[in-house]
Formats: sequence, C-alpha cells, structure tokens
Amino acid sequence: MLFDNYHGLLRVAVISVMAYAALVFVLRFAGKRALAKLNAYDLVVTIALGSTLATVLLTRNVAFAEGFLAFFMLALLQWCVARLSIASPRFRSLIRSQPRLLLSDGQYQHDAMVDERVTASEVDAAIRKAGVGRRERIAAVVLETDGSMSVIEKDDKPSTVLGDVKR
Repeated sequence: MLFDNYHGLLRVAVISVMAYAALVFVLRFAGKRALAKLNAYDLVVTIALGSTLATVLLTRNVAFAEGFLAFFMLALLQWCVARLSIASPRFRSLIRSQPRLLLSDGQYQHDAMVDERVTASEVDAAIRKAGVGRRERIAAVVLETDGSMSVIEKDDKPSTVLGDVKR
C-alpha cells in the first residue's frame, strides 16, 4: 500500500512546512552551537532534534504545538548546559570529556588508547588523512571531545595547543 488516504498525505505536507519553519526558528534562537556537535552532549541533542522532527511529521497523535515545545525545550536545555559549563568548571567536567593524547612525538600512548578504545590503525588512519606518511613526523594525535582526531605535525617550535589535553 502506498498510503492510507489523501488526508494523511496533506497532513504530512502541511506539518512538514510548519515543523521545518519551527525548527529553523528554534535553531536560530539556539545559535550555531545547536548543530556544532562539539561534544557528546551536543551530538545527542542534534540527534534528538532529528528524532523529534520525524515524530512530529509522521505521528498523528503528536500535535504540532507539542513538537514545537519539544524543539524549544531541547534547544533551551542545550543553551542552559552550555552556559553552566562556561560558568562552572565542576559542571563542565561532568558534562564534557577532556581531549586525550593518543600519540606523542611519533610514539603511541598505549594506556590512553586502551582507555579510549582506539586502535593503532585508527590513529594511523587519522595521520594518513592529514596527508602525512610517517608517524615520526607527528608531534601529537589528539582524540578531541567530539570524537574526531587532530593531527599536529612536528615543528621547530614547541606546540602551544596541547595545554588542556589529558596525557
């Protein structure tokens, strides 16, 4: 069966336009961070927004106003968590992970890799992706708070960006 009735199709079309406009409005209110995926919490909120959008579009017993309130509450909660994490180092440490050094001066940091459940081949893949062919040319590979890996090549000057990285 392709569809139940034309009323259902019309409902999805109308609610899609309204929900899209509501989501754009809420995301503008929430700011750039709402979709930045800077850490695990931001990623969860982004996924929750998508799930909420799908529920509003396809579930007949969820009213548009309820969906809009859900969008707004997710954005508001993310905003509150971001503000609290800026104001309180203790709260920040509860919500956000710390970047972790996985490779230092061309040497794997095996304890950190085990703790973070990262393999040597994954670290090597990040190095290759950075366009470097030799591990020995790397000053550091850092597992960032969003799960990505940053690769820092060796330089004749000491690195100044590793101050907040857990070793």
